[in-house]
Amino acid sequence: MFVNTLYGASPRDIKTYDNQRLREEFVVPDMFVADKVCLTYTHVDRMIVGGAQPVNETLEIASGEALGTETFFDAREMGIANLGGTGSIEVDGVRFTLEHRDVLYVGRGTTGIKLSSKASEKPANFYMNSVPAGEDLPAALIKEANAKPVVLGEEELSNKRTLRMYIHPEVSPSCLLLMGITEPASGSVWNTEPPHLHERRMEAYCYFNMAPEHRVMHFMGEPSEVRAIPIANLEGLISPAWSIHMGAGTGPYCFVWGMTGENKAYWDFTPVEVSELR
Repeated sequence: MFVNTLYGASPRDIKTYDNQRLREEFVVPDMFVADKVCLTYTHVDRMIVGGAQPVNETLEIASGEALGTETFFDAREMGIANLGGTGSIEVDGVRFTLEHRDVLYVGRGTTGIKLSSKASEKPANFYMNSVPAGEDLPAALIKEANAKPVVLGEEELSNKRTLRMYIHPEVSPSCLLLMGITEPASGSVWNTEPPHLHERRMEAYCYFNMAPEHRVMHFMGEPSEVRAIPIANLEGLISPAWSIHMGAGTGPYCFVWGMTGENKAYWDFTPVEVSELR
């Protein structure tokens, strides 16, 4: 189940990293492998990031052996975004159907989940963020139509975008996990402008709906030490609290964002002027 472990890094350390080392420390590749659950355990707020692609089999997440607990969800909650074809997730015997861009919340205390696709020729791609949780909440399906859209940015600055909140106090509750999907408008390339920091929360991303030849240039690091990582379709990335968030795509794209930390206040962040970047 756990295919990799990421330990994070000090902002002082990445000054010496080349591009390959940056990818090794922060990028989560190969999350969607046929009939496998591929999860990466990170020591950045102990978030688990990964994916599952059920094609011909039903996949299960239940055992907590790798976590030192009886079940996976003994002390964890999870958000699952479907980035592929229609699929279903069974949570303790209750089945939820997820279309493309639907999100399912799974609460602490769940004994296990089972994941399957409606059609093997167009399988579901279930992208997952799991974080430690301190309360039990019921499973909840958030359809794309029920997410809260927020339109941000300007066409003239090539950063107009629609941010949709799914797992969020204003839409569907959680203990500490926030999750949503952002899509730049046609002709816009920047996914946030200006860049920002949120010292009280880390963040994870998964870029999707990209053509194979395109990349998102994801910028990270302290404002005084900015680095760029090219990210391909269905690749993930973790962003520590000390890192800026800013990216630009060479073609159309969307991304899932997931956050955990001290609070669930989405707007608790500090903008950074572009002129301050080095």
